[in-house]
Amino acid sequence: MKLKWIPAFAGMTVAGLTVAIGLAAPVSFASDAGPVVKAPAGDVQGVAQDSLRVFKGIPYAAPPVGKLRWRPPVPMQPWKGRLEATRFGPACIQPAPRTANIYSSDITPTSEDCLSLNVWAPTDAARAPVFVWIHGGALVGGAAKEPVYDGAPLARRGLVVVSINYRLGVLGYLAHPELSRESEQGVSGNYGLLDQIEALRWVRANIAAFGGDPSNVTIAGESAGGLSVMYLMASPPARGLFAKAIAQSAYMISTPELKQTRFGERASQEAGARLAGTLHARNISMLREANAQQLTEAAAANGFMPFATIDGQVLQRQLVEVFEKGEQAPVPLLAGFNSGEIRSLTFLAPPAPASAEKYEAVIRERYGDLAGEFLRLYPGTDMKESIYATSRDALYGWTAERLARNQSAIGQRAYLYLFDHGYPAADAAGLHAFHAAELPYMFGTTDRTPALWPKIPVNATEARMTEAMLNYWSSFARTGEPRAKGEADWPEYGKSASYMLFGESPQASQRLMPGMYELHEEAVRRRRASKELPWNWNAGLVSPKLVP
Repeated sequence: MKLKWIPAFAGMTVAGLTVAIGLAAPVSFASDAGPVVKAPAGDVQGVAQDSLRVFKGIPYAAPPVGKLRWRPPVPMQPWKGRLEATRFGPACIQPAPRTANIYSSDITPTSEDCLSLNVWAPTDAARAPVFVWIHGGALVGGAAKEPVYDGAPLARRGLVVVSINYRLGVLGYLAHPELSRESEQGVSGNYGLLDQIEALRWVRANIAAFGGDPSNVTIAGESAGGLSVMYLMASPPARGLFAKAIAQSAYMISTPELKQTRFGERASQEAGARLAGTLHARNISMLREANAQQLTEAAAANGFMPFATIDGQVLQRQLVEVFEKGEQAPVPLLAGFNSGEIRSLTFLAPPAPASAEKYEAVIRERYGDLAGEFLRLYPGTDMKESIYATSRDALYGWTAERLARNQSAIGQRAYLYLFDHGYPAADAAGLHAFHAAELPYMFGTTDRTPALWPKIPVNATEARMTEAMLNYWSSFARTGEPRAKGEADWPEYGKSASYMLFGESPQASQRLMPGMYELHEEAVRRRRASKELPWNWNAGLVSPKLVP
């Protein structure tokens, strides 16, 4: 595909903010209405919302445009005047949606000038716990402004809530030999992750002015946000910037390395150079001159998949190795997944064979001596459900339990959950406890879901689940222990392998899906031993042959 080159700044507007690197940046002056915070970054004016102060679209880094495209984020210089922070900043550039689905919401406008964050703070907050939300979207899409991420309900429970934008897609995760040569560290590719780290540095420096405690910061995210939480726990530059972590539906997949092909993942630099060649870009200068939206669309159309890069600096080794060796951040952890993850992500599941006999034959061929245990867990008698469960567990279930085990092993409190809560509209659509279904409950935004999201009814059952999850999550952010008044105590994972089941109501239990973790851990162990096989959604019917 030949990309039509259009200058990067063609038609781009910088919303309310002009930046001169190295100089104080002039900003839009605010009126006298609304609460004002005097932060080290500069004076910020927001809006009053009941018992809260809300500040939207605060820039934490300079716009990564022009020569700053594909460079580490540059911290904002303190601004003069008073920044009006009453509207969300633009979402980061991402491919335009081609078809509507249950996750679709209007996040326009988008811009390269997108490195902003939002703050919800109780009016009387003083050294309050801080909850930093990292949105999902496969590192391709999404935004902090999505209504389901409204931080007000959590803030009303005494938290200072922060949500952040970070660079996505090719603009956030391109590695390339020329970019590595530009870098003082000789690396490239982790720009979106570096944005998240810069946002956490901004929080550490400024959040006390909003009533937050910079020593009590919880990072949290779902899906790609959960993946980002694991990256941050593994990243040396992020160490000390947070005190607790929440990883919802995270996936500890194999990660490409900067300069060598390993575990079947092409070297990130090589993949970036190939993409540039496909787009007829002779050098990075041409890519920097390209229109950001067209470049993002073209990269996605040519198969560019954004992931962080093992570069020896931002990430030093595979996530499985970091957590196995106990090198991750030593902080309390809450992790879990949903029983119906794949019901709304059916593209991750391979098609079913013509018969149960063929299904079992493929599994025996690919899993060898592990096939008996595999078929016990995922029998051919109900292939559709077994295929969904295989993809769910290989990606999300194994990851959640591994996180709980690994964090417990280094002496940290770890809490595991399974979200298995359904309601009529979701169940009728075949979407019981689907991917991200827990978000409206733990955010308290069941009335702010996207247009095609199965409508959550207003009744006592849903109200109880919302109240319980809000309280468990806010309690964990406050103390490192999830507690909810009037609900079951949530035991640590510990030696008893305890977990919380969110079904019709929260119930504590033990030994989640016996045998599930062990099977997928052994499958990954064998892939690692081969040094040639990746581990991601290529499980079950599409697994490579696993040899002892």
